[in-house]
Amino acid sequence: MGRAPVDLVPMDVAGRADRVRAGAAEAGCDALLVASLVNLRYLTGFTGSAGLLWLGAEEMVLVTDRRYAGQAEAETSRAGAGVRVEITNDAPRDVLAAAAAGVGRIGLESASVSWADQRQYAEWFDAAELLATTGVVEKSRQIKDGGEIDRMAAAAAIADAALAEVRPMLADGPTEREAALALDTAVRRLGADGSAFATIVASGPNAALPHMRPTHRVIAPGDLVIVDMGAVVDGYRSDMTRTVAVGEPDPEAAEVFEAVRDAQRLGVEQVAPGKPVSEVDKACRDRIAAGGWAEAFVHGTGHGVGLDIHEQPWVRAAAAEALEAGQVITVEPGVYLPGFCGARVEDTVLVTDSGARSLTRSPKTLAVA
Repeated sequence: MGRAPVDLVPMDVAGRADRVRAGAAEAGCDALLVASLVNLRYLTGFTGSAGLLWLGAEEMVLVTDRRYAGQAEAETSRAGAGVRVEITNDAPRDVLAAAAAGVGRIGLESASVSWADQRQYAEWFDAAELLATTGVVEKSRQIKDGGEIDRMAAAAAIADAALAEVRPMLADGPTEREAALALDTAVRRLGADGSAFATIVASGPNAALPHMRPTHRVIAPGDLVIVDMGAVVDGYRSDMTRTVAVGEPDPEAAEVFEAVRDAQRLGVEQVAPGKPVSEVDKACRDRIAAGGWAEAFVHGTGHGVGLDIHEQPWVRAAAAEALEAGQVITVEPGVYLPGFCGARVEDTVLVTDSGARSLTRSPKTLAVA
């Protein structure tokens, strides 16, 4: 776990702690207790399933249990995180309380700390004020360094290759589950750690349900088939959707697909540093509304991608922020007509200094092969 393929660009893990410290200070905190395992991995390189990270003004302390003694030391050292690892099979109270001595305000990650956790931490840090924080580490995670982008590009390339391999199979009448299994298998065989999320293969009327899980339905001639898939490389994810037709689709279904493909292209064309995120959403929605399907576009236009498949920024009409170079987002408009068909087209897109670069590159043609 955690060892990147040797040909990937190194990541700047060591530089992350100071950026997060600055964010914690802006939130009024002298230190941050990191409970999210994804955020912990981002800051240290540790991939275990149990741990807490103390991020103080001068040091980082990772507390985990004896199952991960060798792993924690190896992964954090390899990442160059500059973290002290403490191993205990007892509650980490003593280690963390010692690290917190003299600290006045400690931030807790509100999205990852339960009410029971908060009560426990109040006992551990009884001399400090505990503050709920939102998105302190996640804000730093939005801007990817060269190593992170390299891993996401590798994940995207694997997903592209897996789809190219499996796509012709859709014409042979597999079930949705058989097609999804073939994609998941190909992703792993081609070098990914695994699929980025539960692969979606939804055909015919099932495609009208945006997050339909694969069923035993046989993919039939005339179906539009939504394939939503991704890969993971060293923890970083790609996300891609293609819609294909098996044989000749219904003319209205083909028209839906063309509108969605146009909308997705128009949305990607809006991606650039300084561009309001809401304008990406608007470009997609305006094209779909022009076709008469505004009410059938029932989800957000996109989201950030990285160590999580869904992370900041959120690409939606209500978004107030502007895009920044180094962010990686999806652009994924869709139209869903209950009982009839659905279509979605999605790419993982890097915001560059001058515009956008799509990391996912599979053809957007309607034909299966």
